[in-house]
Amino acid sequence: MQDTLTNLRIKDGVAGPPTGPLTLEDLYKQHRMRLVRLALLLVDEPSTAEDVVQEAFAGLHRNWKGLRDAQAAVGYLRTAVVNGSRSVLRRRKTARDYIPPHVANARSAESLAMLTAEHQAVVKALQQLPPRQREVLVLRYYGDLSEAEIAEATGISKGTVKSTASRALDALQKIMAG
Repeated sequence: MQDTLTNLRIKDGVAGPPTGPLTLEDLYKQHRMRLVRLALLLVDEPSTAEDVVQEAFAGLHRNWKGLRDAQAAVGYLRTAVVNGSRSVLRRRKTARDYIPPHVANARSAESLAMLTAEHQAVVKALQQLPPRQREVLVLRYYGDLSEAEIAEATGISKGTVKSTASRALDALQKIMAG
């Protein structure tokens, strides 16, 4: 176990105490591998772990003049790697949870083939109606909902449901005739 730790320290570049003022290059040589291993344990991808560490060192370089001492730099790097890893994990979760928006007007070829010609004409005409009119007609005649249920589902008044349905049927009739 001690041999392994010694080998890791040598690989990290921590062979002995630094001579002279500590530079960003010294920090990179001494702590890069240790920080990559830390990031790797957090993000599970070597290339992403290296990117996180690289971003941490870039941030340190931008803030180099504002550091108190070398120990503050190591703490800054460690915190930046942990925060960068958290950001990567958050982005992964967001990407996994993303559901692309549903295209309401797209129909599959199979479903269109199964519809009768008249039914296809009605569906095509419905697609030309404004969204509210289309919603009201679909809920009324395909969903078999009452005017009160449609009003509740769409958030409009019962009177608006009646007038919208009437206008929608007139528009649908004109579309189908023309």
